[in-house]
Amino acid sequence: MEKRIFLSSPNMSKEGYEKEYIKEAFDTNWIAPLGKNVNKFEEELANYVGIKSAAALSSGTAAIHLALKTAGVEKDDIVFVSDLTFSATVNPIIYENAKPVFIDSEKDTWNMDPRALEKAFDKYPKPKAVVVVHLYGVPAKVDEVKEICKKHNVTLIEDAAESLGATYKGKQTGTFGKYGIYSFNGNKIITTSGGGMLVSNDEERIAKARFWSTQSREKARHYEHKEIGYNYRMSNIVAGIGRGQLKVLDERIKQKTDIYNNYKEGLKDIADIRIQEIPKDTKPNHWLSVITLSKDSKVKPIDIMEALERENIESRPVWKPMHMQPVFESYDFIKVEDEPISTELFERGVCLPSDTNMTKEEQDVVIDIIKKLWN
Repeated sequence: MEKRIFLSSPNMSKEGYEKEYIKEAFDTNWIAPLGKNVNKFEEELANYVGIKSAAALSSGTAAIHLALKTAGVEKDDIVFVSDLTFSATVNPIIYENAKPVFIDSEKDTWNMDPRALEKAFDKYPKPKAVVVVHLYGVPAKVDEVKEICKKHNVTLIEDAAESLGATYKGKQTGTFGKYGIYSFNGNKIITTSGGGMLVSNDEERIAKARFWSTQSREKARHYEHKEIGYNYRMSNIVAGIGRGQLKVLDERIKQKTDIYNNYKEGLKDIADIRIQEIPKDTKPNHWLSVITLSKDSKVKPIDIMEALERENIESRPVWKPMHMQPVFESYDFIKVEDEPISTELFERGVCLPSDTNMTKEEQDVVIDIIKKLWN
């Protein structure tokens, strides 16, 4: 194809909401790191997900970092974390010189296996926090994970970077734990080009996170610092984009859901293909539509990705599990199955193009290319 089909590219609102907020920032000459857009974006996102307080930050990674700090994670502390994720979930644990312990996935949601989490507590009775990821916009088994954390009196942090707008039993992901984080990176369901949000019902701890995010500057006439700080605050321009994008989030979720349903219908006759299922009591945002192939499939994931790439269509492997990453090879990995589920998903999975800029006809081309591999 002459036109490139992307995995998940930015999609600004056709109404131009983002431009209005950016123009206001320019017209008032308020392009500093703080301003009206930042304050309103925090307020509007908190209202959308149904939580008391939010801090707009420079990235989802920064939000995870400050969540860990507000949870009291320090040097040599143990943090249980989902194994099947992007490294940005884990890197902030290392920033604090703490030790990640990776928890395998389960087959229903592909997210953290509660059984493996319990097993981890048997081995490490006093971790400082649990970081659960809602992978590809599909909610984890929140009730089970939350109950385990409550039983062991451990802080739960939700990495909802991929799942903004997804719900579990009618409640937004990112609002079940003590802290939740969202990402607005360029490929997310809504984007600010880069940025993130830390949310919590503990307004005092969010205020502390904001303090750290602005270089821990004390309230003094001069520049006074009693703690190490970070340059993590979101800019007024970026927040303006976020405010506009938030207005079309529900529309983007519908578009992503349509894409998922089109793939499910279009590929249903290929016995080797299984699309990521919708677990009970959940409403995913379908950020990416992901398939796995049967173990004995004659077509392999690389065959699909290469066939699509030849037609100028972007796809991607499933995340490579953290326990397989060279940089994290010295850290423990807890599983309950003989063969890790996360490894199996990585080896047999493909993320299909799930771009809200993609037309139905273009998606049909993707489906046809894949189906021809079985002819």
